[in-house]
Amino acid sequence: MDKQIATTPAHGVTLSEAVKVWLRVALLSFGGPAAQIAVMHRIIVEEKRWISDTRFLHALNYCMLLPGPEAQQLATYIGWLMHKTRGGLIAGGLFILPGVVSIMALSYIYAGWGKVPLVAALFFGLKAAVLAIVLEAVVRIGKRALKNFEMIAIAATAFVAIYFFNVPFPIIILVAALIGFFGARAGHWSFLGGGGHGPSGKPLVEGSLLGEVTPEHAKPNAARSLMVASIWLALWMVPVVLILAMLGSTNVFGEIALFFSKMAMVTFGGAYAVLAYVAQQAVEHYGWLTAGEMLDGLGMAETTPGPLIMVLQFVGFLAAFRDPGGLPPMLAGTLGGLLATWVTFTPCFLWIFLGAPYIEKLRGNKALTGALSAITAAVVGVILNLSVWFAVHVLFRDVREAKFFPLDFDFPVLSSVDGWAVVLALAAAFSIFWLRAGLVVTLAASCAAGVLLYLLGLHG
Repeated sequence: MDKQIATTPAHGVTLSEAVKVWLRVALLSFGGPAAQIAVMHRIIVEEKRWISDTRFLHALNYCMLLPGPEAQQLATYIGWLMHKTRGGLIAGGLFILPGVVSIMALSYIYAGWGKVPLVAALFFGLKAAVLAIVLEAVVRIGKRALKNFEMIAIAATAFVAIYFFNVPFPIIILVAALIGFFGARAGHWSFLGGGGHGPSGKPLVEGSLLGEVTPEHAKPNAARSLMVASIWLALWMVPVVLILAMLGSTNVFGEIALFFSKMAMVTFGGAYAVLAYVAQQAVEHYGWLTAGEMLDGLGMAETTPGPLIMVLQFVGFLAAFRDPGGLPPMLAGTLGGLLATWVTFTPCFLWIFLGAPYIEKLRGNKALTGALSAITAAVVGVILNLSVWFAVHVLFRDVREAKFFPLDFDFPVLSSVDGWAVVLALAAAFSIFWLRAGLVVTLAASCAAGVLLYLLGLHG
């Protein structure tokens, strides 16, 4: 008993209890970042009352600022806050483990039977549902982030900049952060937060087991920061350097290691924001897969627990599967998928373990809050960009590129509209927005409809 008391943190939540809670969060993490964040808020803040609402939103805004999946990084942040590095590893690791296993299994099936007409029909239905789900993400995140005219203007500008002018996302993030930072410093009410409600729309939950004090391990420490940076940079970069040294940069594994490592540093806004960038590079530059297969991969990620950015494991799998060298294709695909996952998620732990202590120190800083709020608004515009990108590629068979300075965007050939894709997308939207049927039901119904259309000879 004395040993148990000695090892129990001051907040009273044991590590074994935390493992069970984080596993539950992981298994319920369907439907993309908006749904995952809502589930995490309901369990961690409202039900378990581990941390306060203001602390949750402060951590969320920092994670929205980072490259990579914000929901997984938020889980890592809260796990670290509650139980130090071990807690962060457990929370962040469990969040992605079900997705790693599920996407790998689906990749095997897709590689072996993906071209079978019946399977293609299933994924045709899946794409239509994904379009509706992405649109819902715009609405849900928009309701939380766009609380005034200024935030709406930032979101709209971000959409126009990234879709029509192909402005790099880091630049959009930087400009939004500067606007929010100086707007808050000037005392403009639009950037000072408030609103009194959390992601669920319920009153803010302030009482918490952790309280508002900063735990000792969460305070900035230069020596500890240097050690954290050294360890996680080594875990991230040593495998990449070894692969490049042994196989070269033109080998598919070298390309995967370099491409996804670069992406981990420069892509922001989670899977929705990153998809257009990955599609452009993986489809057009490397030729690893087609745009349709990219959508199939996102459909897989939508149907399984874990971050939507798990689609990158599917991309790495197909890349190595189709260029296996001397390895059996399935083995090469497995290694390619795991390599893409490693270099995608290892930096996520680095960003949290290195930066979170300094973010904790800045809690309550109005200028920082303004910057993070503006960044969240800009991300809404980027998600809207993906919605349009999806609509163009799902609803039309022929898509062209408009490229005349300064414009650079995709546009559909209107005569190539796929009527059944439009019908299924509208039906999925009706299911989600009006019937409130839920993610799993909508996806299952859309897949069944795609198969039925094939069996009746109406599509495929």
